[in-house]
Amino acid sequence: MTEGRRSKFGADLRTVLAERDFRKLFWTRLVSQTGDGIITAAVGTYVFFNASTFPSPLAGAAAFAVLYLPYSLIGPFAGVLIDRWSRRQILVWSAPIRGLLVVVTAALMVSNDRGVPLYIAVLILSGVSRFLLSTLSVALPHVTPAQKLVVANAVSDTLGGMMSALGGIVALGINAATGDTERGAAVTMLVGGGCYVAGSLLATVMPKDLLGPGPAHARAVRLADDLADVLSGLVAGARYVLRRRAPRSALFATSAYSFLFGPLFLMTVLLYRNYFYPGHVTVAESHVGRLAVLSAVGYVCAALITPPATRHLSKRAWITLMLVVAGVVAAVLGETFNEFGYLAVGFLMYLARQSVAITSVTILQEGIEDGFRGRVFAFYDMLYNAAYAAGAALFAVFMASDGKSPAVVAVVAAGFLVAAVAYWLSAGPSPAGGSPADASPADASPAGRSPSAEAQRSSS
Repeated sequence: MTEGRRSKFGADLRTVLAERDFRKLFWTRLVSQTGDGIITAAVGTYVFFNASTFPSPLAGAAAFAVLYLPYSLIGPFAGVLIDRWSRRQILVWSAPIRGLLVVVTAALMVSNDRGVPLYIAVLILSGVSRFLLSTLSVALPHVTPAQKLVVANAVSDTLGGMMSALGGIVALGINAATGDTERGAAVTMLVGGGCYVAGSLLATVMPKDLLGPGPAHARAVRLADDLADVLSGLVAGARYVLRRRAPRSALFATSAYSFLFGPLFLMTVLLYRNYFYPGHVTVAESHVGRLAVLSAVGYVCAALITPPATRHLSKRAWITLMLVVAGVVAAVLGETFNEFGYLAVGFLMYLARQSVAITSVTILQEGIEDGFRGRVFAFYDMLYNAAYAAGAALFAVFMASDGKSPAVVAVVAAGFLVAAVAYWLSAGPSPAGGSPADASPADASPAGRSPSAEAQRSSS
């Protein structure tokens, strides 16, 4: 049976990669997310692995906020614009904007700035990056056969995450090679900016209308008019997804995982920096690199096991199982506060995290009409990133400065198990067809469009 599953996955993978347009979008994602990993690690090393500083939980939570909150601030605007602007053009023109912001941020790092200007620059840069990632997710159904979306998500999101992790490892190496200084962090930022430019150039080979939105949804109107519709667009997108049981529950599952994973990740970095290797910044940084490698392997394993798993289990059962796995791993291995135990935590938690993400994104893509996908995915990213930063900020108040916090681990582990039960009950078995609520005319867009039959179908 195992061999059969591998053969089936291999066949599906070849089918997806055989799509020329998918490959174009795929390479754009890989290069861009490599840059994201480098930039994120550059900011992280500036905060956590600078030889002249001693990071605290609150300082780490602040760094998480500027890296992950932007989409909570710009998400409503992004969703409306993704549904109206050429998504290919968004991928192309994001590079010069991000490049300028990278240069500004690098200059602030060289000047040893750790104040408001630096946080604002990183905040805006992260916001543009989240905008681009949401665009990539929304564009995927335009270059992938509908029946291959699970595999396409597994390949795109997981290998994208792996490239982001690889970028982080490269960034750690650059920072260590430059002596863990402010200048090293700035150099790392510029390398990440180079990846952004390369990703933009790859996007230029795609036709302008390849990624949508379709003519029924795109409108050539002034930017001011687009932004005037932000609030109504966000409300329409939120109402659209919240009226559908399976997509609504998928949003809950990913947001809950993100909220609980944030403090666990923050605590792990503090353990390596201040508990496992106190006073040895370069050694701690190298061991965090090993953790990043194992986490990337977990991402890859999620891509291998999720498609066959969701053919033999319902998506609802698979998400529930992964939430339970996360809770057990946190309870059993998290409480060891042993470096080798935390290597296993990194592998298993990222495997579960990406398995939940692949399945949840597929549920959203299957159950959401294209004209609403931008708004729904913006809402999805808004919740996901806000939960991540909020979880880190909330638990940072109770976290020890060296990261060793048994009570935090216990609460996080229990939270995963509670989330598993709550998701299982809230998702429920999906009916064969759409429910009356799925077809509610209240979900129509401001322009009076009704959801398509595909959007009315609920995915289990």
